[in-house]
Amino acid sequence: MAATAPAPVKTQSPLQLPASTARTRSDGSSSRRMAVRSAIGAVIALAFLAPYLIMAVGSLKTRSEILGVPPAYLPQDGLQFGNYTTMWDTPETPLPFNLMSTIIIAVCSTILVLLVATPAAYYTARFRFPGRMVFLFLVIVTQMLQPAVLTAGLFRQMLWLDLNDTWLAMILINAAFNLSFALWIMHSFFAAIPKEIDEAAQIDGAGRLRVLFTVNLPLVWPGIVTAVIFTFVSAWNEFAASLVIMSTAENQPLSVALTKFIGQYSTSWQYVFGISIVAIVPVIILFAVIEKRLIGGLTAGAVK
Repeated sequence: MAATAPAPVKTQSPLQLPASTARTRSDGSSSRRMAVRSAIGAVIALAFLAPYLIMAVGSLKTRSEILGVPPAYLPQDGLQFGNYTTMWDTPETPLPFNLMSTIIIAVCSTILVLLVATPAAYYTARFRFPGRMVFLFLVIVTQMLQPAVLTAGLFRQMLWLDLNDTWLAMILINAAFNLSFALWIMHSFFAAIPKEIDEAAQIDGAGRLRVLFTVNLPLVWPGIVTAVIFTFVSAWNEFAASLVIMSTAENQPLSVALTKFIGQYSTSWQYVFGISIVAIVPVIILFAVIEKRLIGGLTAGAVK
């Protein structure tokens, strides 16, 4: 009777770990990497948020607490929410009028930029005309010039136009200095739309304006949102030209009114912090409302 060969015994290499052990170690390594990344992200976020936290806490202190030595990081005499009510009636500046001026200038500047940049971006993206590249180059060159550099010339020009110390002057200035960015960002979006879409709409009887407003605008909505947010924030924060051109306290925006609380011998820091918090709230709300479309506009074209 023939002998049966013994079944081979599977041996495990001393360097080879069981699949479950390897998986456990891999999960542990991934968790540690995630924890390290979260910690680094938290530190970076705290570094960026620290100035806003300091302003928020400082706006709830008294002036003596802010200037106290050694400094107190938290209010010691209770939260001074009254700072947010008394700052509107301070003699330094008519703050309600300043807030209204800021809103009107920022909103009207943004609307004017959209009304001019949208058809201009569509035309430069869809049509080839003599001097087109020169025109686009000159448009982007204007982005290198800021109101702070041209304040003297802008002041003389507004005097000549009899627009000095008016909202219209600041609306035109803000729109002019933000037009180039809006035009370029929307130009790239219009250029990415196939011309066949326009041709198909025209075959169906749509005119050029209808093609622009009903066909193209919905497709470039992320670009429009991007232009809106950057134009609005730039006009909201503009300071140099407003400081020179707006001489009446009621017409000045918040960026200029804020300096009225900083004196030669004393500064009302609790009001400076409070006004700063009030000034950033509309921008935060705007970002929160259109955040998704803004991210889409900024990342458009990154992946084909």
